[in-house]
Amino acid sequence: MAALALAEVLGAAGGDLRGDLAADTLFERVELDAGKVRPGDLFVAVPGERLDGHELVPLAALRGAAAALVSRRWARNVRALALPLVVVEEPIVALQQVASARRDRLAPTVVGITGSVGKSSAKEVVAAVLAQRFATYRSPGNRNNEIGLPLSLLEMDPGTEVAVLEMAGGYALGELELLARIAKPTVAVVTNVLPVHLERMGTIAAIARTKAEVVEALSADGIAILNGDDPRVREMSSRCRGRVLTFGRDEGNQVRAEAVTSYGLDGCAFWADVSGSRLYLEVPLVGDHAVELVLAALAVGHVLGMTPAEMAPGLTDPAIQIRLRRVPGLNGSLLLDDTYNATTASVVSALRLLEKSGAQRRIAVLGDMLELGPVSDREHRVVGRRAAGAVDLLVTYGDLAAAIADEAATAPSRRSPDVVRFRPDERGELVEYVRARLGPGDVVLVKGSRSLRMEELVEALREPSAPTG
Repeated sequence: MAALALAEVLGAAGGDLRGDLAADTLFERVELDAGKVRPGDLFVAVPGERLDGHELVPLAALRGAAAALVSRRWARNVRALALPLVVVEEPIVALQQVASARRDRLAPTVVGITGSVGKSSAKEVVAAVLAQRFATYRSPGNRNNEIGLPLSLLEMDPGTEVAVLEMAGGYALGELELLARIAKPTVAVVTNVLPVHLERMGTIAAIARTKAEVVEALSADGIAILNGDDPRVREMSSRCRGRVLTFGRDEGNQVRAEAVTSYGLDGCAFWADVSGSRLYLEVPLVGDHAVELVLAALAVGHVLGMTPAEMAPGLTDPAIQIRLRRVPGLNGSLLLDDTYNATTASVVSALRLLEKSGAQRRIAVLGDMLELGPVSDREHRVVGRRAAGAVDLLVTYGDLAAAIADEAATAPSRRSPDVVRFRPDERGELVEYVRARLGPGDVVLVKGSRSLRMEELVEALREPSAPTG
């Protein structure tokens, strides 16, 4: 992170200083976890569901924090200072204000990426393309919410020309509007609108409405990059005050793919038409979504003045494949680690890739898909029907995933896979069952919602000598 000046915090957040702290103090890091504080950090006391960060100010002091950003309400009752306090109305709001001021001062071109699925992957591919010309910053991991986004902005170096930021939203109306006010995107990318977070949002129309907030936030000089193959995303063009560019495989998109060839686990190739300029590409990305990710990145690069030939080298780095990792498994097997999260579309896409893998035996270990609300059973059964035609052995994990197993066991299929179910409390039994059946040439897909910790199953099934990461 670029150093943060005390003056920046006081000025942007309208804070007051209590305690002895030099006016020219620079904080090397901003830290929200008191247990991870290092000497010289600014500790931000964030109220949580289980624990109020204000209660951990003494711990932050013991670990060497230079100061703590705290609420005015809490500070009223403090008599003895454990460390200097920067007192504001609300620490999270203050963090957002400081980050937004930093964004204004550095004035990079900000590319904000949202959508139901594929945001993290799109962020990585877009950043890899833009880095061929620009000093490019990308938000790390999934720092994509009202706290993570400000922390990302504060990490930018002064020389940053383009910042590629993932913007989540999707839990409530107004979330992306807030993120857009903080980051002020110049370019907004919307990948898709799918029935994710239905449990919270209620309808897919509501999901589309919140995703559109980042497009509506663009100024007249802004540019919306929209998936033209998704009708809900394409409709957002009417909400944009600036320029609109669409990408996809369908006719009519300004950036489109033709003659797509899949090489299974080795990637894909296609002709890309970027507003009339054609380029043949071979990329290491795998899965049905790979082409859309590349097209989105080409569209962003194009509107920022790059040529297709200039962008192409950024698409050849295997590191841009962040969602689905190939991991050596036990007994000569291969694991497809796609454990980041799970939606109907992403699971079906992964199953299609598994089907085309050329494996000796195709095995899928699938967990619950969460937050699907009233369509949960239906969507799990869609996955079950697809799995029946794609795998030789299906292993499900979780209560909701039992519907995947039920459907796969009864669906007409040329494969007629073996189907085994495990409850949430049977993780150990699942691992033991799969480990005992892995052999040379087997390819195993592992996928499920993030809260199921499916990555732990991958670790239990991997070849011990294989490198991690």
